[in-house]
Amino acid sequence: MAFDEKAVLDLDSWLEPFLPAITHRHQAFIKWKNTIQEHEGGYDSFTQGFLKFGLNVREDASIVYREWAPNATEAVFIGDFNEWNRTSHPLKKNQYGVWEITLPPKSPGVCAIPHDSKLKISMILPSGERIERLPAWIRRVTQDLSVSPVYDARFWNPPPESRYVFKNKAPPKPSRLRIYEAHVGISSSEPKVATYKEFTANTLPRIKALGYNSIQLMAIMEHAYYASFGYQVTSFFAASSRYGIPEDLKELIDTAHGLGLVVLLDVVHSHACKNVLDGLNLFDGSDHQYFHEGSKGRHELWDSRLFNYGSHEVLRFLLSNLRFWIDEYQIDGFRFDGVTSMMYLHHGIGTGFSGGYHEYFGGGVDEEGVVYLMLANDALHTLFPNIITIAEDVSGMPLLSIPANTGGIGFDYRLSMAIPDKWIKLLKHEQDDAWNMGDIVHTLTNRRYREKSIAYAESHDQALVGDKTIAFWLMDKEMYTNMSDLTPLTPIISRGLALHKMIRLIVHALGGEGYLNFEGNEFGHPEWLDFPREGNGNSFHYARRQWNVVDDPILRYRFLNNFDKAMQHLEEEYNWLDSSPAWVSLKHEGDKVVVFERAGLLFVFNFHPTNSFPDYRVGVDVAGEYKIVLSSDDKHYGGFENIDVNAKFTTTPLEWNGRKNWLHVYIPPRTSIVLAKV
Repeated sequence: MAFDEKAVLDLDSWLEPFLPAITHRHQAFIKWKNTIQEHEGGYDSFTQGFLKFGLNVREDASIVYREWAPNATEAVFIGDFNEWNRTSHPLKKNQYGVWEITLPPKSPGVCAIPHDSKLKISMILPSGERIERLPAWIRRVTQDLSVSPVYDARFWNPPPESRYVFKNKAPPKPSRLRIYEAHVGISSSEPKVATYKEFTANTLPRIKALGYNSIQLMAIMEHAYYASFGYQVTSFFAASSRYGIPEDLKELIDTAHGLGLVVLLDVVHSHACKNVLDGLNLFDGSDHQYFHEGSKGRHELWDSRLFNYGSHEVLRFLLSNLRFWIDEYQIDGFRFDGVTSMMYLHHGIGTGFSGGYHEYFGGGVDEEGVVYLMLANDALHTLFPNIITIAEDVSGMPLLSIPANTGGIGFDYRLSMAIPDKWIKLLKHEQDDAWNMGDIVHTLTNRRYREKSIAYAESHDQALVGDKTIAFWLMDKEMYTNMSDLTPLTPIISRGLALHKMIRLIVHALGGEGYLNFEGNEFGHPEWLDFPREGNGNSFHYARRQWNVVDDPILRYRFLNNFDKAMQHLEEEYNWLDSSPAWVSLKHEGDKVVVFERAGLLFVFNFHPTNSFPDYRVGVDVAGEYKIVLSSDDKHYGGFENIDVNAKFTTTPLEWNGRKNWLHVYIPPRTSIVLAKV
């Protein structure tokens, strides 16, 4: 099952010296795949570990509980059901270190453990020490912060009449993704943790109206610390109880499907919370059960544990975790967090990737982490052809978005993480009259051949306290005083509104094969995101979204929201994300003008702060009559309405800037227009 080396070199001839390294990791992938096939019955069986491990109810209402804990010498199942008796329900251990117990029904059809009651596994270590842990595969955990910050494991087994029944089929897999990245907890204007129910009722309709076709849900897997943004996962199979019960999350996803939205889950398999009492750390008393032992199993910057991707049982746990969210919650895909950390032994710490290929295939690569990602993508796409996988990788690893069976790692998309970094750098350090058009275009178009990318101007990373959103970089001095139509339009607000629209449109149209926006940024959210923590007095003031400002008919935030909506709907009509990369015909440094074509549309951007061009000649390949289909200068979007959107433009058959025809357009300063053939 060797991959086609010629096909790989057709993608990138610079990979030729590294074919032995690519072959080696591919062989390791095939070896694991064959092992899973021979000993576990293949991907389908292996990825359903949640039906074997954890708590499962049989048809006769008996409960089977299994737990992998090879270091333990004794194990007892305890909980509310047996008044926490440490002798009444011992487990038996097999030769693979798996403990098991079956609890017969309390009476015909009645489980011995009541629904939503608390439980634990109590174990004796070789030293004689007793430890107690939450089951690793538990599907529901809750916190009572008035008693302890530690989670309680619960047996989630609601009666049939209380179980959510999915009503809607998932929409077809989008050929292009317009992703609305969202965090349920911050989705209320009120200073509180919002709920799944509230998100379903209040936020989903906004996302649908804006024209996005995908939602990326953050911080769903249960995590120890709210302010970690979900990145300190304690229970991988449990939907966060902060926002409600599992049935409420199912209703959210089902409602999204009914609206035509696919739902992606932000999955954190790059590391795990180091908590012991309610996490996987030291689960059976050993340092090396789920994780590498010693320093190799610890992330210095994240203060967390690192999985051992070379372990058979760890692979079962992680691959089954992905499958569980699909089977149980009907998730449509995953955004894998921290992929850079998984693929390199240095985890990206203190490493500036220069683009040299030795960095991607040398001694710094963690082959086990790479092979896990290959297995995960191959298993998901084999079992679920419509699944979507996205990699968060800052390194630029070649073949990341090429199928695993053809020599790649197997993701559908990679996040273009250099793009938001570029905008923050420009806004922070340069005046826009000094911006280099060629440099901006290079950043937006510099992606690996035939590897799909998700472009974004800013995500949750740029919204967090310590950084600033694009709107804040542009207008923070006046966002609280001059965003009302009742106040004069100041130069700062005028510039901010104009550049906010232009930056988003050029990223959307030029930057990739998908687009992502973080919740609230579509209307220039006026504040950063800062979760309740000791440093801010545990305040929720900045851990919310101020929908009130975009809903207020006299505030200028509505203009940015209107433009975002127009942008998404225009892409839906013309499908530029699913078309070939744009043809850039002009990057004029003096005029600060960028012109390009994509999907039959002509995009013209004038970034100059003061210069207006009444009859600006631009090239276009296809002859004919053109009309404006989007103008950032429209009054509906907070513009000055200097551009006549009803005008028609007829091409002249003469080569211009490498295109077969040209036409004249009027482009005022800091405006963008999109033209389509009539």
